[in-house]
Amino acid sequence: MTILSSISGPRDLDDLSVLQLKQLAEEIRAFLVENVARTGGHLGPNLGVVELTLAMHRVFSSPDDPFVFDTGHQSYVHKLLTGRQDFSGLRSRGGLAGYPQRSESAHDVVESSHASSSLSWADGISRAFMQTGRADRHVVAVVGDGALTGGMTWEALNNISDDNERNLVIIVNDNGRSYAPTIGGMARYLNRARTAPSYRAMYRTSGRAFGRFGAAGRAMYRGLRGGTHGFLSRLTNNVALYSNLDIKYLGPVDGHDLEAMIETLKLAKSYGAPVIVHAITEKGRGYQPALDDLEDQFHAVGKINPDTGVAMSNSTALSWTDIFADELVRVGERRNDVIAITAAMLRPTGLARFAERFPDRVYDVGIAEQHAVTAAAGMAFGGLHPVVAMYATFMNRAFDQVLMDVGLHGAGVTFVLDRAGVTGPDGPSHHGIWDLAMLQIVPRIRIGVPRDAARLVELLDEAVDVGDAPTVVRFPKGEVGADISAIERFEDGVEVLSRGGAPDVLILPIGPMASMALEVAERLRAEGIGVTVVDPRWAIPVQPSVVRLAAEHRIVITIEDGIRVGGVGTRVRQVLRDAGVDTAVDELGVPDEFIQHATREQILIDAGLTVDKITEDIIEQVRGTRIPIARPASA
Repeated sequence: MTILSSISGPRDLDDLSVLQLKQLAEEIRAFLVENVARTGGHLGPNLGVVELTLAMHRVFSSPDDPFVFDTGHQSYVHKLLTGRQDFSGLRSRGGLAGYPQRSESAHDVVESSHASSSLSWADGISRAFMQTGRADRHVVAVVGDGALTGGMTWEALNNISDDNERNLVIIVNDNGRSYAPTIGGMARYLNRARTAPSYRAMYRTSGRAFGRFGAAGRAMYRGLRGGTHGFLSRLTNNVALYSNLDIKYLGPVDGHDLEAMIETLKLAKSYGAPVIVHAITEKGRGYQPALDDLEDQFHAVGKINPDTGVAMSNSTALSWTDIFADELVRVGERRNDVIAITAAMLRPTGLARFAERFPDRVYDVGIAEQHAVTAAAGMAFGGLHPVVAMYATFMNRAFDQVLMDVGLHGAGVTFVLDRAGVTGPDGPSHHGIWDLAMLQIVPRIRIGVPRDAARLVELLDEAVDVGDAPTVVRFPKGEVGADISAIERFEDGVEVLSRGGAPDVLILPIGPMASMALEVAERLRAEGIGVTVVDPRWAIPVQPSVVRLAAEHRIVITIEDGIRVGGVGTRVRQVLRDAGVDTAVDELGVPDEFIQHATREQILIDAGLTVDKITEDIIEQVRGTRIPIARPASA
């Protein structure tokens, strides 16, 4: 029986010796490699926080002392120590979520996996404890060093430092990386702290060093530590990070030294006021393939061979991100004014190739989407055309800046949103289902949604030519399918993909939903229902030819994988009403719910976005309107 299999909750750690805890750490790493290799998930970040998480649960009493992870992708070890060791369905429907989830365990507090929010949560929880007479409880926030590049972190720190009468411990998990190496002045400061003489001295005087001399050595260590004012405390003040904020700082401490971590957290726990513990960790610790991966150290992986780290998929198909990456390089070769901006996601968003070709024309601002957008507005004012690339879910964080800094000022900025729509296994915080509803309310914005690779190239080229308003090009996660040719193109860019029979039904698929719409059209025609399928290309604003075609048909069906509420279909309905067109409109899309982790296919089935369901519903609607149907001759 392994030590890990005997752990059903955090208090099972209390009776383990340090030697047993170290053995447990090795078992956890082996478990993570073996299991995440089968399912895919965030491997590197969790390998880096094994000892740190063990120390947290040894010193504090979750859930009475709430733990807040920032971001939640580093919570796998926490799940293992809180009774959740069935990883067979990780990130699959019915299995464990890839992030903390309240429905799984009372030990999970914050479900959102958008970075830089943990300190605000911790500030609020600790204030509530004080206000309600629970001052004996501690709040522990684990924040990755990459999340320190987000402005919300500093807003929280400003407020935390204003009231020192709370039990709040902030653990900075410093591995020098977010997805890739962390950038900016804070990263440089942390790097200096890691390499400062005081950090090396702390290692020389750590509990581990004194532990070599047994009980006497440990007693000497405790004496030198001397509580909050002892030798080690004074020593660490030499690198007094956040000193101007008047928050106690402990560290840097080796995040893989269990004894040192436990001692430091005990010290932090006893302080009685907000404390920052600066822990140095190694992303991918103990797994050589991850350590050899200098790009992102196995931040997130698909199914891999656990021995080699090699991906199990042999697919050579291009992804949407690949198409964008190549075309942006071509755009950059034609246009010297085009620059690229990313928020700590250079490779995931496809900007690495542009950076290799034009290293002086790429700006990584860290996990700071709001800053990225407003800086882009400033660059546009200065004569550049910024292309801001991020995941669709993270655009939510910068809406005010899109509206007031880019939109209001008529700035020529292009936003490229990867992983738009239903993404699947990463769960509710990572679905890109809000961008269409959210962004279309920005006056004069143009939102392009390509149905295939050729249209992605076209729309990107057209977007960067707009110099007086924001443009958006959004596409989903995964492989791009075959190109879908049009049979006709109108002056406003709207394309007819299929036409046949009487003008009964007009289907407007948004982007990649086009292939589904074409299948639906075939089945409807087999039932004697005339169908026209049109790709608007620029979904927002609604183009004049869409209005004209809608007036010629009896029913309009819009299909999108964003939320129905306020989506493109809603906009089409409003525009038709304003134009005096009374054609019925049925908007198909995702419900306005927080959708849990599952495959994209499962989620689309739940939403009724399948060929079978859409065909069935349209037939029912058409017949319900008493449209005369010409049955096929074979019927």
